[in-house]
Amino acid sequence: MRLLLVEDDDHVAAALSAILRKHGFDVTHARNGEEALQAVLPAANAGRAPFGVVLLDLGLPDQDGYQVCGKIRKLTSTPVIMVTARADVRSRIHGLNLGADDYVVKPYDTGELLARIHAVSRRSGPADADDNSGTGGTGGTGGTGGTDEAAPLRLGSVTVELSTRRVSVAGTEVQLTRKEFDLLALLAQRPGVVFRREQIISEVWRTSWEGTGRTLEVHVASLRAKLRMPALIETVRGVGYRLVAPAA
Repeated sequence: MRLLLVEDDDHVAAALSAILRKHGFDVTHARNGEEALQAVLPAANAGRAPFGVVLLDLGLPDQDGYQVCGKIRKLTSTPVIMVTARADVRSRIHGLNLGADDYVVKPYDTGELLARIHAVSRRSGPADADDNSGTGGTGGTGGTGGTDEAAPLRLGSVTVELSTRRVSVAGTEVQLTRKEFDLLALLAQRPGVVFRREQIISEVWRTSWEGTGRTLEVHVASLRAKLRMPALIETVRGVGYRLVAPAA
């Protein structure tokens, strides 16, 4: 798999590249945001397989890492993993809203990083340059695949269209990332039913890796904020989550 490593520290990049190559990755190193954006352009990849993952350090010398993430998402649907020293939930949600697929917090364990790379590559499938919003792909999980003829799910003022992967609240479309949609669709198909955390992670992230739990929490928080309905997804302590259908 081709991997784009965006890291301004040459010593860190050299050490990490050696580890990644040892595990079979074809690593391209970009030292700043501009090099990263140039690397993902179609012209730069003519005749080559697209990148499978972009590993993006947010502490870049020329541009804000979040801005680079947003620009990359406009150019390609290749999964982006943010590498950040900011451990607060708001920073993670901000990155996910810009189109990042996952994140790792410094200092991180190399095994954790490799697991996250493999997880996002498994669940994303081939990159599709037309899937820039994060909601238009058809390779979603959570039981949403193969639902082209499914009727929209109506939950009060919330409408979830499985066939087109669109979500609206009171008629206004809400832009969700791929995993946010997959998570909402899974819960919305069985409102009131409690889904165990392990089940959600298995269905949406296609992994049983326990470290994905933090990613699940961030995606739930992001959904609540985007839909402006904090009570829509209820936390069942010690178990998981369920969707509480609002009144029409």
